[in-house]
Amino acid sequence: MAASGEDRGGGGGLAGEVAALRQAGNEHFQAGRYEEALEAYASALSLDPPQADRAALHRNRAACHLKRGAYAQAEQDASSAIDADPGDVKGLFRRSQALQHLGRLDQALSDLQRCISLEPKNRALQEALRNLGSRMHEKVRDAASTDSKVEQMFRVLLDPEEKDQDKKQKAAQNLIVLAREEPGAEKIFQNDGVHLLLQLLDTKRLDMVLAALRTLTGLCRGHRSRTVAVLTALGPRRFFATLELENEQISLAACSLLQVMFDSLKEGLQREVRGKEEALVSETSKELKLLLKQLLEALTRESISSYGRDSILNLLVTVVPRKSLQEPSNSLALWVIDQGLKEILVVGGTVAHVPGSLRVTENSHMSAAILLSKLYGDLKCDVERENFHLLCGNCIKGWFQGDEMPGKLQAIRAVSCLLQGPSEAGNRALELNGILESILSLCASSREADQLVAVEALIHAADKAKHASFITANGVMLLKEIYKHSERDSIRIRALVGLCKLGSAGGTDFSMKQFAEGSTLKLAKQCRKWLCNKAMDTGTQYWAAEGLAYLTLDADVKEELVEDQVALQALFQLARSENRTVMFAVASAVVNCTSCYDQEELDPQMVELAKYAKQHIPEKHPKDKPEFVRRRVRKLLAAGVVSALSCMVKNESPALSASCRELISRVFLALVEDPEDRGVVVAHGGGKALLPLALDGTEVGQTRAAQALARITITTPPEMAFPGERVYEVVRPLVGLLHVKRTGLENFEGLMALTNLAGTSEQLRQKILKEKAVPMVEGYLFEEHEMIRLAATECMCNLALSPEVAELFLAEGSDRLKLVVLYSGEEDERLQRAAAGILAVLTSLLPQICTRIPHVTVHWLEILQALLLSPNVELQHRGVVVVRNMVLAEKELAEKFVESEALEILSVLAGLEKEKPQVAQPAKECLAQAVTYGLIKPSTGLYITLYFKHNCRCLQSVSNIQHHIAKKIH
Repeated sequence: MAASGEDRGGGGGLAGEVAALRQAGNEHFQAGRYEEALEAYASALSLDPPQADRAALHRNRAACHLKRGAYAQAEQDASSAIDADPGDVKGLFRRSQALQHLGRLDQALSDLQRCISLEPKNRALQEALRNLGSRMHEKVRDAASTDSKVEQMFRVLLDPEEKDQDKKQKAAQNLIVLAREEPGAEKIFQNDGVHLLLQLLDTKRLDMVLAALRTLTGLCRGHRSRTVAVLTALGPRRFFATLELENEQISLAACSLLQVMFDSLKEGLQREVRGKEEALVSETSKELKLLLKQLLEALTRESISSYGRDSILNLLVTVVPRKSLQEPSNSLALWVIDQGLKEILVVGGTVAHVPGSLRVTENSHMSAAILLSKLYGDLKCDVERENFHLLCGNCIKGWFQGDEMPGKLQAIRAVSCLLQGPSEAGNRALELNGILESILSLCASSREADQLVAVEALIHAADKAKHASFITANGVMLLKEIYKHSERDSIRIRALVGLCKLGSAGGTDFSMKQFAEGSTLKLAKQCRKWLCNKAMDTGTQYWAAEGLAYLTLDADVKEELVEDQVALQALFQLARSENRTVMFAVASAVVNCTSCYDQEELDPQMVELAKYAKQHIPEKHPKDKPEFVRRRVRKLLAAGVVSALSCMVKNESPALSASCRELISRVFLALVEDPEDRGVVVAHGGGKALLPLALDGTEVGQTRAAQALARITITTPPEMAFPGERVYEVVRPLVGLLHVKRTGLENFEGLMALTNLAGTSEQLRQKILKEKAVPMVEGYLFEEHEMIRLAATECMCNLALSPEVAELFLAEGSDRLKLVVLYSGEEDERLQRAAAGILAVLTSLLPQICTRIPHVTVHWLEILQALLLSPNVELQHRGVVVVRNMVLAEKELAEKFVESEALEILSVLAGLEKEKPQVAQPAKECLAQAVTYGLIKPSTGLYITLYFKHNCRCLQSVSNIQHHIAKKIH
C-alpha cells in the first residue's frame, strides 16, 4: 500500500469545484510537483467540502508530505483525515509511515494494527506490520546494549584507578560519537549522563573537560528540554570556569556548546517531538537573555582567559544579529547594545601593555570590531543608530576626559576598533573633541606603547574619506619621519602601512599616483623584507601583509611580489597562523595580484566627452593586461595559493567575514579561468573549499564561488573533483547560477556543469530535481542566445534519463515534446544532436512518447528521415534509435515508416555493418520488426514493401532521398 495522491472525486457546483481542484492536485502529484499539489489540495479544503472529501484531501496532502520528507506535516494531515473518517485505512497507513520516520515506533505500530483490523486480508499491510515488528525488536535490543555501553564508558572515565590512557581516550571519543545521534544522546541523558559529565568537568583535566563539553554539545543539539536541564545543572560558575582555562581547544568547545544551547533556546526544536517535551520548557526568552547577560558580564571579568574572551565574542557574533535582514525583529541586537555595548568596547579598547588590562589575544581586537559591525548593521532606523552613536560617544568620552594616560589610550584604541568595524560610528567618534589631535600628537610620543596605539589609529582613519584629506595634510610628513628615524621595527612597519594606504589612494588608476616614481616599489620591498624575516613576531608580519594589501594595487608591485617566491610562501604561511586578523589582508593582496576585483568598462563615447571636457580619465596599467594576469596566476599556483586559501576557509573565526569570503571566492574564480589550471586547484583542495563559500557569504561571493565550481565541474569528472557525498553539495550552488538575475555566462556555465552532473548517476539527477532545477532548465530551452539554448537542451537530454523528468513530456497541454522534435530538425548540428538525444532517451523509457510524436508536428517524419540521412554518425545513430523505438512501439507507426522513403533509407543503413555498426544494428531491428508485423518480407539483400503506394517514387540512391526530404522540410 504505497503513498500516492490518486484519490478521485467529481460532481457539480461546489462539489465540482472541489473535485476539479482535487484532480489538479492529483495531476501535479503524478508529475512530481508536490508543492503545487499541496496548494491545490489546500484551495479545495478552503471551500469547506463535505467530510468525506476533507478526509481524501488531507490523505492526499499526507502523501505529498511523505514524498517531500516533511514527516511531521504528513502526520498532521493524516491525523486530520482520520478525524474526518476514523475508518480511513490509507490515512492510518500514511500516519504510520510518518510516525516511523519520526522515530515513534509504538504509535506507528498502533496505527498499523488498526489497519489490519479493518482490512485483515491485505498482504501489504501484513508485510508492513512484520517489518515494523522487526525494527522495534532491533531497537529494544540496541537500547539494552547501549545502556550497558554508556555505563561502561563513564566507569572507565571516572575511575581514578584506571591508568590506561588509550582506553580512557577511546571511551571519551565513543561517548562524543554516541551523543551526536538523537537516540544515543537520549540514552546518555536518561542514564544520569549530565551529572556524570559534570564530574568529568570538575576533574580539571584538559582531555576530560574537552570530552565532557563535546558530549554536552551533542545532548543539547536541537533539544530544548535537555538544553534547559543541562543549563540548570551546569550553572554559570562551573561553565565560566572552563573559559578561565588558557587553552584554545577548551574555549572553542565551550563556545560550540554555548552556540548549540542558543540555537536550541532561540529556534526551538529542530525535530518535531510532541507530547511532554513541550511541557518541560517555558520562558525560553528569559533563559536566553539570562545566558546573554552572563556572557556580557564575563567579557570584562579578569579571570576569563584570552581564548575564553575570544570565544565569547565569536559566539555573540554568531547568535545575536539576525541571520537575514528579512527577519522582522532585531530585538536581541537592541537588547545586547543596551546591556553590553560598553563591555564590548572595553575589550575593543584594551591596550595589552597597560598594567591590569584584560588578557586578550592578537585576534580579540578584530573580533570585537566585527561584533560591533554586526550589531550596527542589524539596526533598522536612524533612531536606533543614533542611540548606538550616543552610547559609544559617552563611553569613549568617559575614558578620554580623565587625566590618566591609560584612559586616553583606551579611548583611542576603542576608536580604532570602531573604525575597523562600523566605520560610520568610528568617524563619529573621531569627531569628538580632541581625539584626532591626540592621535597625531601621540604619534610622536617617545613611549613605544603609546606610539603603537596612535599610529594604528591613524592608519585605520587614513582610508576614511571624511578625514583622509586632513590626515594627508598633517600626517604624511609625520609618518615619514617615524618610518625614517624610529629605531623600533614594530613602529616603523605601522608607519610604513600608513604611507602605503595614503600612497595607494589612486587605486588601480595608473595616472593617479600619490608618491614619486619608484616610491611604492621601495615600500613594497621593505614590506616583503619584514614579511620574510622569521625573527619578527606575527603581529609585525601582519602589518607587512597589510601594507602589501594596499601596495599591490600597483601592477609593478604585483609583478615583483609574484616573482619573490620566498615572500609568497611567507604570506601564505601567515594565512595559516593563529593570527586570524591577517586573513583579509592576505586575501586582498591575492585579489590584487589576480586582478579579480570589479573593473568597470569605460564607454568609448564617454571617454571622448571626458577628453573634450578635460576631465580625468582612469588609465589601466600596461602590466594589468590579460597575459600578465595569467602569468601571475601560474606563479601563485606554484607557490601554493590554493592550500593557503583552503586553510583560511576552514577557519571558524569571525575574521572570516562575508567580505573576506567574497575576496577568496573571487581569487578561486580567477584561478580556474584557464582549464589547464583546474586540475591543480582540485588536487590542492580547491573544490572542497569552494563549497562553503558558495553557500554562505555575500551574494556576489556566493555567485563567484558557484561559477568556479561550475568551471571545475565542466572539465573535471565530478566524482574526482568532489569525491563521496560532497558531489551532492555542488548541486545547489550550480542551480543558483540559473537564476534570471545571473549573467548569461553564469547561466551557460551553470547549465553545462549540471549537464555533467546529470549524466553521472540517478542519485544526482534526483538531487537536481529536488533543488527544482528542471523548470529553470526548461525556461532556457526558449532562450534567444544559441549557446544557452544549446546548453539547456544538452542538460535536459541527461535529465531525461530520470523517469520523473521523462514523464513530464507526457503532460497534457505541454509543448515540451513538440519543441524537442522541432529542435531535432534545426540547422545547428549541436542543437540537433542534443534534441535527438532527448528523443532517443524518451522513446526508450516511455513507449507512449512514440505514439505522441506524430501528433506534435506534421513535419515529424521528414525530421526523422533527415536525421537518418545526416553525414554525422552520432546524429544518424540517435535518429535510427528513435525510429527503432517507434517501430517497436506500435504497428501503425511502423506502417507510416514503411509507406515513406524511410524504408529505403533503413535498408541502405542496415547494410553498413562494417562502416557504421552502431547505425546498422538498430536499422536491422527496425526492418526485422516490420517483417514480424507482416508489413515487408525479406528477399536477397533487399526488403520489399507489401503496401507500396502508387504515388511513391522509387528513389535510386541515398543522395536522392536526402535531396527529396530536404526540399520537403524547407
